[in-house]
Parts: sequence; C-alpha cells; structure tokens
Amino acid sequence: MSITITTLMDNTQGEHTGLTAEHGLSYLVETEDTSLLFDTGRSSAFLQNAQLLCKDLSKVEHVVLSHGHYDHSGGFRSFIEQVGNPNVSLSVGKGFFAPKYARFNASYQYLGNDFDESFLQKYGIRYEEVGGTRQIANGVWMVTSFSHAHPEETIHPRFVLKSPEGWIADTFSDEVLLVIESAGGLVVLVGCSHPGILNMLDTVRKQFDKPIYALLGGTHLVEADSGRTKRTLKAFEEQGIAILGISHCSGREAIALATEGSSVHYHNTLGSSLILEQ
Repeated sequence: MSITITTLMDNTQGEHTGLTAEHGLSYLVETEDTSLLFDTGRSSAFLQNAQLLCKDLSKVEHVVLSHGHYDHSGGFRSFIEQVGNPNVSLSVGKGFFAPKYARFNASYQYLGNDFDESFLQKYGIRYEEVGGTRQIANGVWMVTSFSHAHPEETIHPRFVLKSPEGWIADTFSDEVLLVIESAGGLVVLVGCSHPGILNMLDTVRKQFDKPIYALLGGTHLVEADSGRTKRTLKAFEEQGIAILGISHCSGREAIALATEGSSVHYHNTLGSSLILEQ
C-alpha cells in the first residue's frame, strides 16, 4: 500500500512549467483508504493544476484547511462550486472563521477567508472546528492546540483579529497540521507554522509514539534570523527527520541550507509528489 502526496500549489514552479504557481499551498493526499486535500491555495488555479497532473479531485472525501488565511483557503469556494462533491467534509481549527488582518501602522489589510458558515450550509457541506487531535481517516490525523516551549518562536504583531471587543493579537489558535502514518514513520504536513514549527513538532511527538519521518510545507522561517534558522534546521536533524520538503513561507535561506548537499531533502516545488509505503 502506498501514500502519494502531490503539491497542487506552491510559490515556486517545478519542472512542469505548464502548471500555475502562486503564493499559496495545497496538497493532495492519496492513500489506499481515502483522498483528501490539505489547503486549497489562494484561488482556483490548483484545480487546473490537478487536471494537468491527472488527479481526479471528485474523489476527495475530506478537506483540511491549516488556518484561515486566504493563501491556504482561497480555493475552497471554487473547489465546492466546480468539483461539486456533496459528500466532502471540511475540518478546521477552532477560530478559523474569525476575521484575520495584517496591521501596518494605521491601516489594516484583510487576509482571511472568502467564505463563512453560511456558504457551507448553502451547499450542505459537513464541517467541524476541531481542538486537539482528531482522526480524519485511517492513518490520517489532524493536530492542533500546540505547546509553546520555544520562546524564540514568536508571532509577528502585525497579525491581528477583528473581535467584538476590538483588535486583538492573532495567536493562530486555529492552526492545524496533518499527520499521516507511513511504514517509515510519521509524515507531517504543515501550512504556515505560525505557532512555531518546533512547538508544532513537539506536540506531534507527544501525541504519537512514532518517529517523525518526513516534514513537508511552510515552516515560516522567512521572518527568522540566520541564527534561529540554523538552530531550527539542526533540530530537524537531531529529531531524525529523514525527508525534508519545506517550501512556501520557509524562506530562501532555510530552503537553501536544508537542501544543500542532501539527496533526500528537497525544495518541495509545485507538481512534486512524495510517494511512500503506508
């Protein structure tokens, strides 16, 4: 039995130049038991990419959105309207629908979703806001509620939420990751890792009695200094992560250092597929 994880959207073009790259992230996860989407990019472009990669999204049973930012949830509306699978379910973290903004001095820029609960109800989409750890399918888990043992992993103060009480800091309590059990160990998919990638991996290791074998996605080291970036990559090595495919918001330095001289670490570009035994 095999697991195939295909990158339907990422910032960086891969060798298939017919695909459309954009600032965003989307993975299609196919196992013997299920087909699911982890994030949907910022637009409908991932749908056309899936078609060019011969991936049938009408078979998708579950969608997990890592957090409520447009570049991870922006294609969900198009997926529902164009693919139209009435049996698909949506899982998000608690607080996913809170309006998310970035603050720049006196101005605010909306970064949130382009759909709400009423859209889901209109199309009869089953959905849940999850806290903690939840099994989505056989061998596939959604994890949230992360520990905060690494004080250097801070969230930029520009990220704020609009609440009835006014503007408050966005702690990204809605952020989730995906864990897939494979023969080699756990495969972890992350969206942007706003709560801190080491905090998130700590939580995975506490929840599962298996080693982390592979890590794919955005580690949000784009805003980290060189010292923190190198310490984080060193931690990946010490934790025994064998396959590292970081991308999206990981930053040029982290991607360059992670892939330097390694045959198993790679820049996870658009169109890449990781194929493993389950």
